[in-house]
Amino acid sequence: MQKTPIQASNTHPPRKGWKLYLTLPILSWALYDFANTIFSSNINTVFFPFYLDSVIGSSEEMSQVASTFISYANALASFFLVLFSPLYGVWIDRTGQKKKYIVWFASISIIGTFMMGVLALGNLDAEWFGLPAELFLVVIMFVIAKFFFNSSLVFYDTMMSDLGTKEEMPLISGFGVAIGYLGTLVGLTVYLFVQEGSPEQAFIPTAILYLLFSLPLFFFLKDPPAKYKSKQSNESFLSGYKEIWSTFKEMKSYKNVFTFMIAYFFLNDAIATTIAIMAIYATAVVGFNSGQFIILYLVSTIAAIIGSFMFGYITKKIGSRNAIIAVACILISALVIAALAVAQWMFWLAGSLVGIALGSMWVTSRTLIVELTPEEKRGQFFGLFAFSGKVSSIIGPLIYGTITLSLRGYGDIASRFAISSLAAMAIIGLIILFKVKQPPHNEIS
Repeated sequence: MQKTPIQASNTHPPRKGWKLYLTLPILSWALYDFANTIFSSNINTVFFPFYLDSVIGSSEEMSQVASTFISYANALASFFLVLFSPLYGVWIDRTGQKKKYIVWFASISIIGTFMMGVLALGNLDAEWFGLPAELFLVVIMFVIAKFFFNSSLVFYDTMMSDLGTKEEMPLISGFGVAIGYLGTLVGLTVYLFVQEGSPEQAFIPTAILYLLFSLPLFFFLKDPPAKYKSKQSNESFLSGYKEIWSTFKEMKSYKNVFTFMIAYFFLNDAIATTIAIMAIYATAVVGFNSGQFIILYLVSTIAAIIGSFMFGYITKKIGSRNAIIAVACILISALVIAALAVAQWMFWLAGSLVGIALGSMWVTSRTLIVELTPEEKRGQFFGLFAFSGKVSSIIGPLIYGTITLSLRGYGDIASRFAISSLAAMAIIGLIILFKVKQPPHNEIS
């Protein structure tokens, strides 16, 4: 697809310190990370798994079934994203519009989250397949909410390149992730108003917080004038698949990018599944109660905040590829410790390392994609980046859920074996990552 340049890229002198972080566009952009991380942590990681365990997990065996429900629900949401994320990238390249799609997708995700609470707190007085009918409806709303949450992130991540110069990207990325994890701290305050054994009470307050902190991006951030105008903008939306296929056929020209995407596939396989099953693994396998897990998750979040800021500077110092290698090693260590954990202190250590890995992976991977891709194809490559990650977000939970379902009769061993499979995936990703060539970078003086 040929494109005609209209506007030059960011050329202002690099900004430093708080002068960079407190500009209204960057702060509004970062606050959306704050908002959507409230959803990610409260719904995806904490209260939705607790809800499923409270409804299903009446025994060790049924706790493994609850793990399977969680895994399959996440896989289904990711499946729909796989169908659409490549097209999102083409949309961005053709129209230059990102904000309006974030507004629409985030709004649907917020409504889905709100409806999870309405349905879970209702009493339909009916059963489907021997389980409460509202359970299945809540799961459907979760799939909708998570699909549109993840869809908005394709446009949100690409928007980062409009906010500053190439030299500022690691710092902007790190700031956004750190602010996002601060959202976790605020989001988890709803636990103070949740009665023991009623995690569904957290769903509606989470939707309200999600909306509140999305408003700055909705109202204050604008898309810049389009830099490129597609000569094929009048073609059918579905013709975007042809463009994605042509990009795959250009692998020889962009070998470095595609090698990284394969590595990221395996690393994200481990990360996405860990986020989904962390709560139920800690409670059902290691013996944490819900209050202890909330504290563990807070500690993990603080580690993520420190790690994301730290790796913003580490990335600028040693290069994004080398920084991702370091993050992969941290992730592998965390998963091995979690699989072997026989005492709570071991999972405290694993949880802290997971926090560092989760925050830092976003900082380093987003920066590497910006460095590796030509500007005129960046939206398309971010779509493919999401495609790689979301395919793995299907495979990882499916493998994990299938292992826990197949071995449910063995109790905790099923979950330990399942989490070991995540460590194996991360090791494969690390091996492939060594084949990615580091693009030129500027060290901090």
